[in-house]
Amino acid sequence: MKNPEAQQDVSVSQGIRMMFYVMKPSETSFQTLEEVPDYVRKATPFFISLMLLELVVSWIRKGKPSGGLDDALASLSAGIMSRLPRLFSRSIELTSYVYIWENYRLISLPWDSPWTWYLTFLGVDFGYYWFHRMAHEVNIMWAGHQTHHSSEGYNLSTALRQSVLQIYTSWIFYSPLALFIPPSVYAVHLQFNLLYQFWIHTEVIDNLGPLELILNTPSHHRVHHGRNRYCIDKNFAGTLIIWDRIFGTFEAENEKVVYGLTHPINTFEPFKVQFHHLVNIWTTFWATPGFFNKFSVIFKGPGWSPGKPRLGLIEEIPEVEGKEIPFSSSASQLLKIYVLVQFALMLAFYEETFADKAVLSQVTLLLRVCFIILTLTSIGFLLDQRRKAAVLETFRCLVFLMLCRSGHLKPCLSSSSFAFEIFFSICIAFWGVRSVKQLVSDPWR
Repeated sequence: MKNPEAQQDVSVSQGIRMMFYVMKPSETSFQTLEEVPDYVRKATPFFISLMLLELVVSWIRKGKPSGGLDDALASLSAGIMSRLPRLFSRSIELTSYVYIWENYRLISLPWDSPWTWYLTFLGVDFGYYWFHRMAHEVNIMWAGHQTHHSSEGYNLSTALRQSVLQIYTSWIFYSPLALFIPPSVYAVHLQFNLLYQFWIHTEVIDNLGPLELILNTPSHHRVHHGRNRYCIDKNFAGTLIIWDRIFGTFEAENEKVVYGLTHPINTFEPFKVQFHHLVNIWTTFWATPGFFNKFSVIFKGPGWSPGKPRLGLIEEIPEVEGKEIPFSSSASQLLKIYVLVQFALMLAFYEETFADKAVLSQVTLLLRVCFIILTLTSIGFLLDQRRKAAVLETFRCLVFLMLCRSGHLKPCLSSSSFAFEIFFSICIAFWGVRSVKQLVSDPWR
């Protein structure tokens, strides 16, 4: 048995290799679930490094960045929101798996066998294919997964645009593995399968030759993110593209891919990014007559309506010309810099909260989560140039000062506390004046 403490650090070599699923069974096999490192959290510096590398390569090759700051912040905000529930409890993908393992397993494969490791690799990837496919073909599941597809750009930050809701259905597709695969082995591959999919969200890598036959690659996944008619419901693979080839959902990249939802949402506000399709389902459900039709609104495809096939009609997908301009914020460059600074500060508190969650009280955790969500919402309002953005930002800065003075939030360096208070006091004064001017000029909006 390996010492849990010895597994807490991930070397640079391991960090790079885990991003591409080339870790060895001998270094990633653990007897208990508690020993399994949080590889996804430990991947943060590698996420940042690869995004910076992509930015440099894109500047060299195209003379411009691979996407807009506004879209990147919206993607990162979605990723952060999707991770917040893990501050309070273990993921349902793990808790449900452990329950089935402890109560219904048929056999127990050895946790330290390479054969178990490779079998789990295939099992998790196979389960992911079917979950991912159903997430496109079942409307209520699409309500969660659409978050990931809502970006009209395609770069490494898009990979982090994750759904808050998705894990509440994905666990179903992995649960058969709990009949014979130990939870610790499953937990490793669940993370590696997710991490592998990070690097394929890029346009700076073209065709990878023979690897395209077996692996999911940037080219294959660009097709999956397209809203061109030929891209719809194609290439659901996680790591291995062989599943799409076997089950008839493979499509090679040919014409220029236009990214995003077939009906763009045109917002950077995180709650709309996460939940707008649930609102659409709710509206459609009550507007559709008949019990079985209402049932179909929930469980058939997003494009279904009475009289249509289960997945809707491909002819109703809006055609693209390849000249579409992605939605972007009308905020000034100065405001975008301000938003970036506030996001960076919030990200530091987010990382610190995860690092210290074992010693923080439940009240402090809850208040920090509320502040993080408030910050992400305010950033979305500012980028969208919403009418009440100044009011919300004033309130957020006030909340920051209150949390600092009550000890629930503190700067990474205690010596910088005074500087933080001065900075946020200036922010309160600035946004407060903007709020008052707005209310005086138009009090009824």
